[in-house]
Amino acid sequence: MSTAQSGDEPSLTNRLQPDPAYKWKAFWAIAIAFTTMVMSMQMTFVALSAIAEDYGVTLRAVTWVVIAQALTISALMMPMGRFADIIGRKKVHLIGLVLFAGGAVFSALSPTFGILIVARVIMAVGNSMGQSVGMAMVISVFPANERGKAIGSQTTAVAVGGTLGPIVAGLILQWFPWEVMFLMLVVPISIAFVAGYFILDEETVSQGRDGDKPPFDWIGAFLSAAAITLLVITINNPFGVSWISPLILGGIAGVGILLAGFVTWELHSKSPMLELRMFSNFMFSLGISTRVLGFMGTTATRFLLPIFLISFRGLTEGAAGMILFLTSLGMGIAAQTSGRLSDKFSERPFLVLGFIVLIATAVGFAFVDGETPMWIMMIIVFCNGLAMGLWNVPNSSVIMGSVPPSRFGVVGALTNLARNFGNVTGQAVASAVVVGVMVSQGFPDIELDKIADTPGAGDAFVQGWRVAYVLVTIFSALGLLMAFFTKPRRETAEEDV
Repeated sequence: MSTAQSGDEPSLTNRLQPDPAYKWKAFWAIAIAFTTMVMSMQMTFVALSAIAEDYGVTLRAVTWVVIAQALTISALMMPMGRFADIIGRKKVHLIGLVLFAGGAVFSALSPTFGILIVARVIMAVGNSMGQSVGMAMVISVFPANERGKAIGSQTTAVAVGGTLGPIVAGLILQWFPWEVMFLMLVVPISIAFVAGYFILDEETVSQGRDGDKPPFDWIGAFLSAAAITLLVITINNPFGVSWISPLILGGIAGVGILLAGFVTWELHSKSPMLELRMFSNFMFSLGISTRVLGFMGTTATRFLLPIFLISFRGLTEGAAGMILFLTSLGMGIAAQTSGRLSDKFSERPFLVLGFIVLIATAVGFAFVDGETPMWIMMIIVFCNGLAMGLWNVPNSSVIMGSVPPSRFGVVGALTNLARNFGNVTGQAVASAVVVGVMVSQGFPDIELDKIADTPGAGDAFVQGWRVAYVLVTIFSALGLLMAFFTKPRRETAEEDV
């Protein structure tokens, strides 16, 4: 029997089988909240310039509207997931919706920029609570043999939110002040709260959680939150200091000390926040590692492509947005397909196929330049979205299928945290590579809107772009190698007997 399934944990096949009609009602109650939260994150990016102008702050300062959110969500996601496993996932979900809505109203009414940051932190706390339990609740309302369908449907909801965010924000900002954008979020979140309160059944969405309500691991939560916060700040380097400066090196050392303390405490705690012995399960560890590498390989496109299209190729924001929409479209289509078919066959073929397509798109991006026809770019962008949906859903299914239901909350949160860490790391690496190449070519401080018009700057950007995609190809190839070692769920279940 595997480590993750040891003890008196209820098996995945013997847990309650939800009513076929109920599962979709519950899913839509959860999906409305998930879509709105993802949409709000994308909307904020579009509104940064308007917020900076309104409060009279610099663009560097206004980025803390995003950074504060990312730090809060990353730091609290695992503690909230474990908290939900103890007190109930529906409770944490509904409390999160209230905090999110309250933070949105607070953001719209903030008289100063400092208060706006506080309001954004409140929103992010609610967002972290929603993200920490979303996957666990969706999986719980679907039968065990439909886990891929459940995760695929949730991934489609994420894709819809990511697609709607820039579109809705652009329409609102064209006619109204940015505050209306935050007030508008209260409407779908209120609908999600009412639907969640009346539709979601605590016993069903919290299947397998600890019945004796063990104490919450406050020390483990603090150590993990502190380590993740310091890690995200260090990787993002928001102050623009040298990567070998005492500040960065001290941050890396601090992360190491905090992580060592976290591991030591968790291994000796009677009620750990994160059961580290789960990592002795090879499929679980492999799934988490594959996820980090996969998102390191995909986030570069989300970060670099808008710059390529708008600043280098000279497209308008609207035209670039329509091309970027193809990523979400491809991801939504592939997520549904790979989720449903991985339930019928196994996860490995879709993991392998997804990473093969991801490598192909990375190679394709490496060879584009200022003369590449836009229709070719659109095909590559769409296939990149397909790759995301193909490998992401079966990867999540492998991870969640390798742990007992009592850990769905914290492991679902860890799955999202692995995604965030891969995104942050991949974005930092891509940014550092492009900037480094441009600096070496004599363009250290060029503004983005000057790339196309400054002689030599465009060529330097393309060189940095190509080096970045060589690294993306390497990340994706390592993910493909790990995908080959992933065992189908049926083989893993046979080993656990």
